[in-house]
Amino acid sequence: MALTLKPLFRKLKKLFIILFIAQFAYIILLKWVDPPITITQFTNWVEGHGLKRDYIDYDEMSPNIKLAVMASEDQLFPDHNGFDVESIKKAWSEKNKKRKRVRGASTISQQVAKNVFLWQGRSWIRKGLEVYFTFMIELIWGKERILEMYLNVAEMGKGIFGVEAASRNYFKKPAKKLTRAEAAMIAGCLPNPKKFRVQPPSNYISRRYSQIMVQMNNIEPDEDIQKLLQTSAKK
Repeated sequence: MALTLKPLFRKLKKLFIILFIAQFAYIILLKWVDPPITITQFTNWVEGHGLKRDYIDYDEMSPNIKLAVMASEDQLFPDHNGFDVESIKKAWSEKNKKRKRVRGASTISQQVAKNVFLWQGRSWIRKGLEVYFTFMIELIWGKERILEMYLNVAEMGKGIFGVEAASRNYFKKPAKKLTRAEAAMIAGCLPNPKKFRVQPPSNYISRRYSQIMVQMNNIEPDEDIQKLLQTSAKK
């Protein structure tokens, strides 16, 4: 029996090595090249939500939208290594207390890892893979590329992916010209882009975007935040 299993183990080992090299090469490639499609985008298209997207460079994104998503989703983004440990502890504590609403703890880096390489869901397997990919993109891509990718692939409405598609769909202008209020409205829909309507704004967005603008003012003076708001040096 052991003898018959050896060829199978060798094949599985070879397959694992090939897959590992392939995914590692793909991570490196995406440091400079945008993903052709993500699982979430494909799933949305199959489900009939459509697929509106238009990848743009970091320089073509308004500093307002960069600031808005950090204020809304991850205010410690420039400082952490991909994981907000304190928020994870709080989320775990609230889960153990069996609260109806559990605090979110995913950083922008974790969301990019999920949106680019994985599928939506809450399984332990997916979370484990998310940790791996988060670590790798922090190591290989750096903060600017992670934020650029986030603003290109995040769902910002039914079938709307990325800030350029969102900006043109909601405000009839390129993402580079988004005002602070418009950027805050787009950022406000990110927790549930299929539910929270940006334009005309749903009740949630009407309340939420002004709160995000306050947080934008609070974090904007930070030196590390300012570095990420500047025009990309890559060209």
